[in-house]
Amino acid sequence: MPIPENKRKIPVIVGPTAIGKTSLSVAVAKAINAEIISADSRQIFRFMDICTAKPTLEERGSIPHHFIDHIDPDQYYNAGQYGADGRVVIEEIWARNKEVVVVGGSGLYIRALIDGFIGEGEKNESVRLEIRERIARLGLQSVYHELEIVDPLAASKIHPNDAKRIERALEVFEITGKRISEKHAEQVVEINFTPVIIGLTCEREELYRRIEARVDYMIRQGVIEETKRLLERGYSPSLTSMESLGYREIVAHLRGEISYDRMIELFKQGSRNYAKRQLTWFRRDQRVRWLDVTKYTVVELVDEVIVFFRSLESQ
Repeated sequence: MPIPENKRKIPVIVGPTAIGKTSLSVAVAKAINAEIISADSRQIFRFMDICTAKPTLEERGSIPHHFIDHIDPDQYYNAGQYGADGRVVIEEIWARNKEVVVVGGSGLYIRALIDGFIGEGEKNESVRLEIRERIARLGLQSVYHELEIVDPLAASKIHPNDAKRIERALEVFEITGKRISEKHAEQVVEINFTPVIIGLTCEREELYRRIEARVDYMIRQGVIEETKRLLERGYSPSLTSMESLGYREIVAHLRGEISYDRMIELFKQGSRNYAKRQLTWFRRDQRVRWLDVTKYTVVELVDEVIVFFRSLESQ
């Protein structure tokens, strides 16, 4: 898709988990004298290193990374805050005469940063609890039907089993009287750069092989021990950060609710499902130029991204 605006360009590397975004972003950043802005809603938390597949200390040492180890696991931070903070950091990087590379698999974070979607609106604990009680009493499908009635556009974009997003959409409507789909459409800001979006992909079988190998590697690296340390630090399993992929399965195993083998099975299955959701999100964006990582050597892939970026940089 053409890049029409005569603004400074920023390469944005997206794609599913385990596809190789981190290593590519570091290589590209080195080549164009850039700093990296991470767009990952889990790597933003401190103490959560292995399960979130953060860049290694060596990678972070060679290239400055932003929004990694940014907050504690019990702190609240939404996509709107990230987008606003990220645009400030972009200006600071430019002031140092450096380029910017954005990398990540969190679609909402990417959208907030490059398109200006700002935040989730008002919050009210009592309203949220009341909605949860309705879900428990009536069932999720019944409450999802409520959302279909009051905000059909939002409902069409939310899976009927996605309790958190259903709850959030109803919360916004009940607090403000406005549909969350309308609020998202209204809440935009001026963006002073043009994203050059590179999407990494490969055949499904290869992606699943990579995902399963990554989970096995995380186990060897000590992700179970990492989870134990988080619990010992006092971080509740009910925190959003602790309910994320990998940690929730490990916590269930540590509690004796599932076996070791079942934990691994669910971890891998959840990772595959997450990758499918990521690809679905990014494939909606017609600006993405997709590259099959199996069609290139590492050096060729880096060169392809840089040539594409440079070809648009002067436009």
